[in-house]
Amino acid sequence: MASAGKKLLKQYFDLLDQHIDNVVNHVEEEFLEINQIAEKLNISHGHLTETLQKETGHHPCHYYDLKIIDAAKRLLSDKSKSVADVARTLTYDPSNFSKFIKKFTGLTPGELRKQL
Repeated sequence: MASAGKKLLKQYFDLLDQHIDNVVNHVEEEFLEINQIAEKLNISHGHLTETLQKETGHHPCHYYDLKIIDAAKRLLSDKSKSVADVARTLTYDPSNFSKFIKKFTGLTPGELRKQL
């Protein structure tokens, strides 16, 4: 049987996947804050943070950002959409999106697209 921490981890990742899909598909207009995600899980922000750090060694934001990067990669692989359109789909200003992508991948969105 999974520990309470592992169950929460799975719930968090499942919620992130669904939420990011909802943003990409325009079901939700913007990304939630970590405290709003914790509320949806019926726990405090502190409990979510403490549990994820204990279970994984990382803050919840780390995984949130990685999952957004994964969504960006999927969207960038569709060359019919401009990088700016991908940025807006993910609720980013295009210049901030470029900085975000470069911070995590070391590449600009255009360079990342060429690699995909």
